[in-house]
Amino acid sequence: MKRKILIAGLGLIGGSLAKCVNEDDKYHLIGYDVNEETLEYASIHGMVQETSNDFEDAAKKADIIFLSAPISETIRLLKRLDTIELTKDVIVSDVASVKSSILEVARNLSNPRITFIGGHPMAGSHKKGIEAAKAHLFESAIYVLTPTANADEEKVNTLKEILQHTQSKFVVLNSDEHDEMTGVVSHFPHLIASSLVHQAKNWQETHAFLPNLAAGGFRDITRIASSSPEMWQDIFYHNRDKLSKLLEEWIDEMQGLKELIENNEKTKLVTYLTNAKNYRDGLPVKEKGAIPSFYDLYVDIRDQPGAIGSVVLLLANKKISIKNIEILEIREGITGVLRLSFSAKDTQLISLDILINHGYEAMIME
Repeated sequence: MKRKILIAGLGLIGGSLAKCVNEDDKYHLIGYDVNEETLEYASIHGMVQETSNDFEDAAKKADIIFLSAPISETIRLLKRLDTIELTKDVIVSDVASVKSSILEVARNLSNPRITFIGGHPMAGSHKKGIEAAKAHLFESAIYVLTPTANADEEKVNTLKEILQHTQSKFVVLNSDEHDEMTGVVSHFPHLIASSLVHQAKNWQETHAFLPNLAAGGFRDITRIASSSPEMWQDIFYHNRDKLSKLLEEWIDEMQGLKELIENNEKTKLVTYLTNAKNYRDGLPVKEKGAIPSFYDLYVDIRDQPGAIGSVVLLLANKKISIKNIEILEIREGITGVLRLSFSAKDTQLISLDILINHGYEAMIME
């Protein structure tokens, strides 16, 4: 008999999990969601074998349950699950990017049938919803597991086996370690990106032309500010203690940097910038991290009909997926610059080789 797996919440992450787990025909997937159109999409595209809008009914059938919802909703579902009269033991996991508040609820569950193992696949996309789900979304990504005390090694290994087609790299952390590290490299940068955008918006009242200048590197470093406000408010709330501490440290850091600028501390400032450069340049370049990576390629194109289409068609014929296209500079009668964004470094390099071999002037700027 096939092991039944319930994925509660079929958005980007839940839908991608469904596609991964569905690669193994020894599982029977049940998809739960409050959106009927989402359930219909999952069914039509063969992402699950069964759909349900009744959480309790679906939970009673399952051997494994993945709660793939925003943090507050995941907590609500976990508490609801604790009240359901389950007829068999079940392993429950989640995909939330904050673990402490969820683990606190999990440790207080009274239902002896439930074994909870927290999870966080550290991969994502600038898109959302089930239509954006990809089976390769988690490939080479770090997948953090945070088991509770009653989750023995055998049950953790069972969860890993189910998730093997994600091709993720599993790391076991406690909830505090996880929230502190994701706070530093994921949650806090979203706050800073949003604050930079607000600063630019305020200065636009003085300089109306400012948005035109912000179209280059500024767009890159603030790209994550375009993520879902509701989702990130929920994340910030549940990791508020860690973020409050990081903000205090950041304010102190900026005060020190302000003094270096005001006092023209040339040597100290060069050292500060050098240390930042060396650390940043030493980060792994092929690893997926807490913030989705994009790898850009710059292509010179002539101002003529079909110029952009020719580049896109060339790569499309080679089965290469372009995540984003932006015209950085194009003026009548002269060569313009096209920026192509890819989700993987190897795709970026292959595309560079293809374009150069077809006579295009293309380059990567590190």
